[in-house]
Formats: sequence, C-alpha cells, structure tokens
Amino acid sequence: MVSRLPTTRDLARFCHKLNRVKTLEDDLMETNLKRCLSTVDLALLGVGSMVGSGLYVLTGTVAKEIAGPAVVVSFLIAGFASLLAALCYAEFGARVPKTGSAYMFTYVSVGEIWAFLIGWNVVLEYMIGGAAVARAWSAYLDSIFDHKIKNFTETHIGTWHVHVVAQYPDFLAAGILLIATAFISCGARVSSWLNHVFAAVSMGVIVFILIFGFILAEPKNWSAAHGGFAPFGVSGIMSGTATCFFAFVGFDVIAASSEEAKNPQKAVPIATSISLGFATGAYVLVSTVLTLMVPWDTLVPDSALSDAFYRRGYSWAGFIVAVGSICAMNTVLLSNLFSLPRIVYAMAEDGLFFKVFSRVNPHTQVPVIGIVVFGILMALTALILDLEALVQFLSIGTLLAYTFVAASVIVLRFQQEKTGVEPPVEHPSTPPQVESEGRAEIGGEMKEYESFSDKLQLVEIDKRTKQHREPGQLKVVFEPYLKFLSDFYPGEVVTIAVVTMMVSAICMTSILVFGDSYLHLPTWAYCLLLILFSIGFLVSLFFISVHEQQQKRKTFQVPFVPLLPSLSILLNTYLMLKLNYLTWVRFSVWLIIGLLVYFCYGIWHSKENLREAKSHNVTARYVVFPSSSLEETVQQVQPPVQDSLWMAETTDEDLPTKR
Repeated sequence: MVSRLPTTRDLARFCHKLNRVKTLEDDLMETNLKRCLSTVDLALLGVGSMVGSGLYVLTGTVAKEIAGPAVVVSFLIAGFASLLAALCYAEFGARVPKTGSAYMFTYVSVGEIWAFLIGWNVVLEYMIGGAAVARAWSAYLDSIFDHKIKNFTETHIGTWHVHVVAQYPDFLAAGILLIATAFISCGARVSSWLNHVFAAVSMGVIVFILIFGFILAEPKNWSAAHGGFAPFGVSGIMSGTATCFFAFVGFDVIAASSEEAKNPQKAVPIATSISLGFATGAYVLVSTVLTLMVPWDTLVPDSALSDAFYRRGYSWAGFIVAVGSICAMNTVLLSNLFSLPRIVYAMAEDGLFFKVFSRVNPHTQVPVIGIVVFGILMALTALILDLEALVQFLSIGTLLAYTFVAASVIVLRFQQEKTGVEPPVEHPSTPPQVESEGRAEIGGEMKEYESFSDKLQLVEIDKRTKQHREPGQLKVVFEPYLKFLSDFYPGEVVTIAVVTMMVSAICMTSILVFGDSYLHLPTWAYCLLLILFSIGFLVSLFFISVHEQQQKRKTFQVPFVPLLPSLSILLNTYLMLKLNYLTWVRFSVWLIIGLLVYFCYGIWHSKENLREAKSHNVTARYVVFPSSSLEETVQQVQPPVQDSLWMAETTDEDLPTKR
C-alpha cells in the first residue's frame, strides 16, 4: 500500500482542527454544577485570592529591595494594569457564564489549541501557586513558634541537598493542603462559607493595621535622610510594578466560578470591580503605613508588618498581624484549590483532557475527582519542591492568559452573532435588489418606476441598507477611503490586525527591554525600530477601529474597545519579557509536555472533533448566487428560477463560494 503525501487540502483541514472554536449550548445557564454563589460570595473569593501572602510578604520585599516608599506608586500602577485585564475577564464571565476562565474565553473566540495551551498553563499556575502559599503559611506559623517545627523535622527526618528539591520535607504545608482539599470537596457552599470566615478575620486585621499603623506613622521616614520617597528612581518604581502586578493575579477565580453563580451576568462584573478595588486600596494603604512606621531600608522582607510592630514595642500587635496573615493565606489556598479543579473540569468536559475529571458528584455537585487528585498533587509539590526557584514561573502563565483574553475580547466583539441557522448573507459588494412593477436596481442604474412614491421608497431602503452594517464590516464613513477592505469577510481584517498588533507589541517591548542591554543597538537603530513597531501597533489599532462592533448587550462590556484591550496586550507583553530567562526555559518545557498531551489525546477526543465526524462534513447552507454572473450554473443544477438564492445540501468542499 502506497501512502500518499499530504496535500494542501489536508494541511488546511489540519489547521482548521487546531483553530476550531467551541460551539456553545443554546442555554448558557444550564450546568451540572450548582448555581449557589451570590455577588458577595464571588467578591470575597476575589478578595481572598488577591489579599493574601502578598500583603504580608510582598510589600516589605518590594519596599526594601526594589522601590523604597515609592512602592505605593508601584501598587497603583499595577492595580491599573490589572484593571485592564479584569475588565476583559468581567465581560467574558458575564457573556459566557461557564467555568474555565481564560481557557473557556480563548476557546469560544480564538481557537482550540490556543485554549488548551492557556488552560494547561493556568493549571500549572494554580498548582505551584497553591503549593508556594502553603509553604509560606508553614514558614509564617513556624516563625511564631521560633522555628521549632523546622528544627524538629531536620533533626529527626534529615535534610535534602538536591537542586530544586527543598532543604527538608514540609509536612505542615502538605497537611494544610490536604485538610483544605477535604473542605473544598464538600461543595461550593461549604468552600464559600469557610472563605467568608477567613476573609472576615483578614479584613479585620487589615483595618487594625491601618488604624494603629497611621497612629505610629512618622513622616521623617520618607525624608531625604533615608533616601527620599523614591530612592531607586523611576526605574525602581517600574521594576516594583512588574513585581507588584502579581499580587492581583487571583481575580480570575471570579470568572472561573461564573458557572456556579446565581446571576453571573450581574454578579461577575460587580464582584470583579469590588474585589479589585478593595485589593488595590489595601495594598496601597498598607504599604504606606509600613514605610511610615519604620525606615524602608531596615525592613525584614519575610515578615515586614509583624516585625514593624515588634520594633515599635507592640509585640501583641505583631501577634495579631501574624494571625491575620495566616488567615489571609488560608483564603488564597482555598481560592487555588477551588479554581484548579474547575479549569480541569472544563477541559475534560470539552474532551481536551481525560474524561474522568469531568465527573461531578451528585450530592455535592462539584468535580470531586479533580479536587482530590490535584489537591494531593499540590500537597506533594509543597512537600518536596524548593518553590523559590519556581515563583517566577507563576507569572508567565498568568500574563499569557491575560494577553489571550484581551485579544479574545477584540476578536469576539467584531464577530457576527452565531445562531443556530445561518441567515442568507449578501456580500457587501453585492447591491440589494428590489422588485417593483418594473425591475429596479439600487446602487446601479435606475430603471423605470410606476410612481414617484416607489422611487422615494427605494431611496429610503438604500439609505437604511448603507447605514446598517454587520459586526466586522467596514464602517460607512470609511468606505470611500478604504474600499480595498470591503473585499474581506466580516471580521477577517480584525483578526489579521489583532495578530499583527500582538507581533508589533512583542517586537516593540523586546526593543525596550533588550535594546540597550543584550542587543547593544546604537541610538539611531534603537529609535528607528521603536518608531517602526509603534507605527505597526497603531496602524493595527486603526484598522480594527474602522470596523463595526456588535451592538450593545445587556451584559457588561469593556469600554473603549479596542483601545483598553490593546493597552492590556502591550503591558502584559512588556511584563512577560521582564521575567528571568530560566522562566522561559521552564515554560518551554511545560509547553512541550502540553502539546504532547493535546496531540496524543485532546485533538482526537475533542467534542468539536466528534461533532465534525458525526456530521461527515455535510452542512446545509444558504449560498448567494448573483443571477447575472452564475445564471448558467444554476440552470445546470436545477430548473430555471427567478430568485438568485438557492439552498443545497452538499459538502464543504463542493460548495461554490464567492468572496
């Protein structure tokens, strides 16, 4: 048997498989999970996921080593950057109230393989993030007891001296993760109630820190004697922003929980804005208090807040802060364990991951198998791995997800609404035809009319037709100047422009980050390349803007599209390139493993693949034949007809098309 070489048609079919989008059900509110979460529940989930270990550890680290008291400005800028991404998540969470977060949003708008890779990286992000917080929780509790737990473990069990592996097994961190897994398995309602308790204690401690901290504040700690407000300058502020940005990465737990929300259309955007606003305010005010209480250059990064109260002579206040930090870390643990199995559930439900993880317990209505399996994996990770080397690895997956969600908002906003049956579509270049007693053609030469009223009626129809444009079509005002864009399908130019924009953003930020240090570009080349790629970015933005968007919907929509999502893409790309090169090496290895899983399992078991196989590529479509140019073709297929619209059942390959 001679195997034939793949043809261009085979390659096209393969590319279609990789970029097929998810078909949504008619009833988006239908779910196997239990819709029991209110706006308050979602908001507290978001607050718990963002205001955790970062508040008690990150503020001191950035202030001491990167930005000084200007860490306040770093958190403000990072909060604004997070807002751009959060708005995109809020629109998708309200519009597509399905679990899966960035994975689901990418699947319904960009394509299958991109969605799988985003989901694959988000799974790793939650895995390592939960394990890292568990080890931080263990270390903080151990410090309260004067490191007796660590000393006992090293004495009676021993230490490890292997690269990447931790110095000693952290049984406390693994144990708290297993206990949290047991609670999460009891259902969304139990998880939410437990999160409420820890979040309430944490917020109470934050209020205590602010009130008592401002009483102890000394403005001289921002004076020139200690280096001033911004001792590391603008560079320090921006470097601090890149670090502080990751304090806000947990808000996507709200979008991941949208399938369990009672009223996701309203609850998701409201909860996202409330939680992000609270988190930004908490980080800015606490960092202000911290740097005013004690000089920034004397801070202890690992336990800056509690140590600040100890040094001011209030050891009891330091103990309260330590308790608050443990409660805050518990909320982060719950958020990670809550979100991770739901991402896996969404991927398994779509057939891209192993089907066993899509099973839902009939009593608790949660994916128990996914919760237990990944809870144990997270506990093992916290037990044996040295997570300090992997902390930056969390950032790249998050930023990549944010970038694709922002791009997905633009693509989806300029797509035509998908319905069950495709209506007859006329190409923009084909003028509509109207029948009177005598035949009349609008847009071409006027024929005879029975009366003057017929002529007025035809002119009015022509006016309405020109004013009405489908999403993705060129706006009327730009048609005379950009006529060459009218030959593309609706939304095609926007998709090309989004890809061009992302490439331009990568090139532009690469010049900004590496132009002086690694590339050693002369000044003229640095400026020239920066200008060229900036023009490419702005031109892409312009070509997107000249097309029609979808009409206003009842659900939340991101304002100023495509400007705000484009800024989010640019900022996320810049922050990704600021990461360590080892992060990119680890990221590449993880991507290769993910691609193996997808091509060996996901692409064959995908629901979209099974749907295509079931239909055998047979579809019923409305095809527009201009009567003047295809009259002979129509006569060969069926008896002569007066209408130029003909519907046939045929394969996609046999359909004659006209662009």
